[in-house]
Amino acid sequence: MASRSSRGRPSTSLTSASTSYPSYLYADNTGTTSRPRTSRRSNGRPGTGRPRTGASTIARVEAQQVVCAVSESRGISPTVGLAFVNLDTGEAVLCQICDSQTYVRTIHKLRVYGPSEILIVTTAASPKSKLFSIIEENLEVLDSKITLLDRRYWAESTGLEYIQQLAFKEDVEAIKISVGGNYFAVCCTAAVLKYIELGLTKTFPYHSLRIKYEPSEGSMMIDVSTIYALELIQNLQTPKSRDCLFGLLNETLTPMGSRLLRSNILQPLTDPETLNTRYDALEELTTKEEMFYSTKAALKSFLDADKILTALIIIPKEPNLQHTEQSVNNIIMLKQFVNSVNPIYEALTGARCTMLVNIRELCAPENVLQVQRLVDAVINENTTYAGQPLELRNQRTYAVKSGVNGLLDVARTTYKEAMEDAYQHSTELSEEYDLPLELKYDNARQFYIRIAASELEQRPLPPVFTNVFRKKNMFECDEAVQDLITAVREQMSILFKICESIAMLDMVSSFAHTATSQDYVRPQITDTLAIKSGRHPIREKLQHTKFIPNDVYATQQTRFQVITGCNMSGKSTYIRSIALMAVMAQIGSFVPAQYASFPILHQLFARVSMDDSIEANVSTFAAEMRETAFILRNIDRRSMAIIDELGRGTSTRDGIAIALAIAEALVESRALVWFATHFRDLATIMAERNGVISLHLAVEITENDAMTMLYKIAEGAVQESHYGLALARVVPLPLGVLEHAEVVAQKLENNILRRKKTSAAVIRERRRKLILNLKEHLVQAQNGTMQGDVLAAWLKELQREFVVRMTAIDEQAAQAETEEDSEDEGRPGSHDGESAQRERSVITVEEESETVSTGETMSE
Repeated sequence: MASRSSRGRPSTSLTSASTSYPSYLYADNTGTTSRPRTSRRSNGRPGTGRPRTGASTIARVEAQQVVCAVSESRGISPTVGLAFVNLDTGEAVLCQICDSQTYVRTIHKLRVYGPSEILIVTTAASPKSKLFSIIEENLEVLDSKITLLDRRYWAESTGLEYIQQLAFKEDVEAIKISVGGNYFAVCCTAAVLKYIELGLTKTFPYHSLRIKYEPSEGSMMIDVSTIYALELIQNLQTPKSRDCLFGLLNETLTPMGSRLLRSNILQPLTDPETLNTRYDALEELTTKEEMFYSTKAALKSFLDADKILTALIIIPKEPNLQHTEQSVNNIIMLKQFVNSVNPIYEALTGARCTMLVNIRELCAPENVLQVQRLVDAVINENTTYAGQPLELRNQRTYAVKSGVNGLLDVARTTYKEAMEDAYQHSTELSEEYDLPLELKYDNARQFYIRIAASELEQRPLPPVFTNVFRKKNMFECDEAVQDLITAVREQMSILFKICESIAMLDMVSSFAHTATSQDYVRPQITDTLAIKSGRHPIREKLQHTKFIPNDVYATQQTRFQVITGCNMSGKSTYIRSIALMAVMAQIGSFVPAQYASFPILHQLFARVSMDDSIEANVSTFAAEMRETAFILRNIDRRSMAIIDELGRGTSTRDGIAIALAIAEALVESRALVWFATHFRDLATIMAERNGVISLHLAVEITENDAMTMLYKIAEGAVQESHYGLALARVVPLPLGVLEHAEVVAQKLENNILRRKKTSAAVIRERRRKLILNLKEHLVQAQNGTMQGDVLAAWLKELQREFVVRMTAIDEQAAQAETEEDSEDEGRPGSHDGESAQRERSVITVEEESETVSTGETMSE
């Protein structure tokens, strides 16, 4: 085989006069390294990302060899380039990220792709750059190692040459346009492919590598703590169970489909057009029963096509016997792959939506006809992939047709005679020593005889059985198979595209299976988050009783929702269900509800209690604060956050103070936030803020102190002020303790009520909030579908409700002024009533009008 440089492959003078091999150095320049031996742990300081939750959080189901190169610019807002090459699936992913000083997006990307080796330019290690230090601190979570590469291998021109020569011919120009201006991503491409070629001694044929550019804005960012908390990939209590979102949705039948599903859950889409295309395909599969079952039946026969095709394009520098044997296996598996494509084409007959039509066109017989002809010309027609070692060995031996190569035919005759000798010898030994013998074979030990231990309980093993291995020299193939592989490589572009289409079809079929069995609905992509009768997808499947659904509604005027309720009332389940449904909607799945609409979210955060033990929360208070600080640094208007029981790990006074300050900051971010809390006062204080509403999970308490959880969301803060005492009665605590607790609680509440008064500032906020709500409803009416009498009736009701609420606010204001006037009269040196009223009138009609006119102009 010609060397890469002689075939025009990019070269960066790796074979210099001073060295014939590149130097991959780490720290003390001692050569290629494993993971640095260091006892350092993340200390949670700003810039190191969120606290670790363990490598198993988003661990891959299967071990894969993924090499990644990382490079960065320097500055306040660093630009980071990354290039991932998966040597198991033959895919290269390039991306360039405008990151923050915490490098949160870069670390997220690394955790999603899980590279086994990370290449970094040598100069970043001495002195250590901030990115290098952060990656180093996350190595244990990533289960990766760092390898340093000299700067001369990070050449933009080399990266562009690699793209020109390795990408599929029809993709080259599109990729070059995508990476235009993305200098760091292209440099990483050069480094990672040069390292694979010279460091790992593997190369790729021309135009055989799936190269993709992944825009940084193309997916929702979900950090690892959120993935862990929401059980997106793995159950918290039982990691191997299917009780997580991935397990719930994973009804895939192919390894490619399963991998695609995992990748989508970790990086949900943000393109509405692509999502609607998936919804259309899913809707068609759920409504056409025959097509659905035919598709599932056709998918069952697929092997791991990603790995088969990748094995055929990777060229080792020094082929050996093992590689030659595996090449025959790969050709046999390729034969099964191409034979499995036509049933998909037939199953999708009559498809109408864009996605299914495109998949069917890719699986058309003419697209695999050339490969089938090449394989059929060399491989026997009845050859199929076998799972057992001996069967597979036989298949390899007889895969190539007779007459293709004379020496191969002679070798196979020898192999056949040797096999007959082995079985004959085993039979003779069995008869001679009156022992039931079983002749076995595996790849490691070759042939061996197995005797049941029970047969030797009464007598020793005869001396003739000292050597239980019979090793044979097997001739399995010759240049015919390698020539076939070379010819097949010319068709790799269409084969990989078919493989990707099969993975997508498998994933959407998996969604269809879940949607029909669990009664899910197609979501809409709008500016409003609205869910009717939404359910927690995982909890619903686990519990034996009927799950009680709840409604959800969130806009900018209701963007911060304070959720109160007693223990076990369902607060955590309610807010988690919202986040899970948002993820499901943005991967193209239907959701568990009667109706659902979602805005496109670009970031998802979850700070939820992992343990209801107060002692555990005390010990994790610092970690809780670090996670919340992480959210506050990164949250914006396009984000969603769910916050559960913030501040429980410290004193009540400090806890409510911290929770209130964080709530204020989250309101200012304009993100959609669900804030579940035990602090009822927080709901009272925040209720008057614009954009804030209070909800609670209802509880029914009867006269005999029986408590029933209704698990139903309702407006306002929780009404039962002493639900903790009510719950204690159910336990029950001793009667004397409860009576004393009730007296103390009542006294504290009376003191608070005496000090409470309605201020002019609160009245002002209520008026402003009511007017902004009116504006939002009018804008929705303008952009909505209501017309004629229906619209007129709705506007009339809106007007009536607005007048009633504004009148009530005016009455509250008048009452507050009267109470304050009474207090002022009894106070020495107080102002006259008219003066005091003028000072308290801090809001006017003109100010209200100015408030409303900010932003969009209200429609007439």
